[in-house]
Amino acid sequence: MSGPALSWLTHGAVLLFSLLGFACLALAMIRHQEDLFGAALRPHATRCVRVAGWLLLLLALGLAVSGLGWSFGLTAYSGHTSVAAGLVFIMLVVLNRRRGR
Repeated sequence: MSGPALSWLTHGAVLLFSLLGFACLALAMIRHQEDLFGAALRPHATRCVRVAGWLLLLLALGLAVSGLGWSFGLTAYSGHTSVAAGLVFIMLVVLNRRRGR
């Protein structure tokens, strides 16, 4: 598989891993842990979630660069991480508002 199909798969994978990475980083914050779970996670679990988030973002970067090249890959990575961070933020707001009702 090559060409446009591979490009779309690369974009999808970069967006997915960026989304998962930012979700993990959000869950590594005590404020969001308390909002979502009612209590903070143990420090070891928080550290593991934070490391997983950064590793997922690095994996997304690696996929972007290997699949799209350095110039376009870094540009696409920047766009995908922006969209992913925005989606995680919106989901946290929606969940917080639903929980408040």
